[in-house]
Amino acid sequence: MEALSLSLPTITVTNSNLNYVSLSAASGYASLSSLQHRPSSSTRLFAMKKSVVRVRAENEDFELKQVRDMAAAKKRWEALLREEKIKVLTPREAGYAVQLSNKPLLDVRPSNEHNKAWVKGSTWIPIFDVDNGLDIGTIPRKVTNFAMGGWWSGMPTLSFDNSFLPKVMEKFPKDAELIVACQKGLRSLAACEQLYNAGYKNLFWVQGGFEAAEEEDLVVEGSVPLKFAGIGGVSEFLGWTDQQRAAAAKEGWGYRLVFSARLIGLFLVADALFIGAQQVGHYLQEIRTH
Repeated sequence: MEALSLSLPTITVTNSNLNYVSLSAASGYASLSSLQHRPSSSTRLFAMKKSVVRVRAENEDFELKQVRDMAAAKKRWEALLREEKIKVLTPREAGYAVQLSNKPLLDVRPSNEHNKAWVKGSTWIPIFDVDNGLDIGTIPRKVTNFAMGGWWSGMPTLSFDNSFLPKVMEKFPKDAELIVACQKGLRSLAACEQLYNAGYKNLFWVQGGFEAAEEEDLVVEGSVPLKFAGIGGVSEFLGWTDQQRAAAAKEGWGYRLVFSARLIGLFLVADALFIGAQQVGHYLQEIRTH
């Protein structure tokens, strides 16, 4: 990913003069100084348009910052791997190290993935976790995340967990041989960078994450296979993820029929809602005519 050098200004709207315009004594009407004049509808509409522009500009600025940060992070991670400051393990090698040598495995996935499936005996300390906040700064991010594919993938909005390093340092000494893993391998690289900068020098990164692991590589606990822990949303419901397609190829037609039935049911529900909306529209029109 190439780093982008563009920057978008954040447009700030001051609303202090949009709600009311006060008539002061300086205008020569001292007796009317306490009166207030409500803005016209065009003024309110103009203020609303400015607010929309401001929100859009902030969202675009946030997305652009994410792209730049990711590009810079990938360069740092590649340097750490190239210089072998962080060692690389396959999921199978990580499984051998955990099962045969009792090496600690640090699971840095968010709670929505860890709660579905986890490696037996692993330590869970997320570097990013689900952001459940509803403050004014979080809501635009959640809307953007949902609109940009969250509805399809089921991936919630995540935020950096500031307690990540303190929790790891409380649990593991800095000379520990620590295996770090996540679902796909990116967040665990970010965790390795944080840990290396904090003084951990015996770090092992699981390349490809848990999604690259076969069933026999790791001892897994939880309600779903480890590969399925990172899927969700509409794509999971319809069975249109790579993991589910691979499972369907092994399981045969019985597995595929389940998701085919869901797709048909989804179309039937959408059709019923459309017909119902038409009926309600006709009913309301009849009420107006009478």
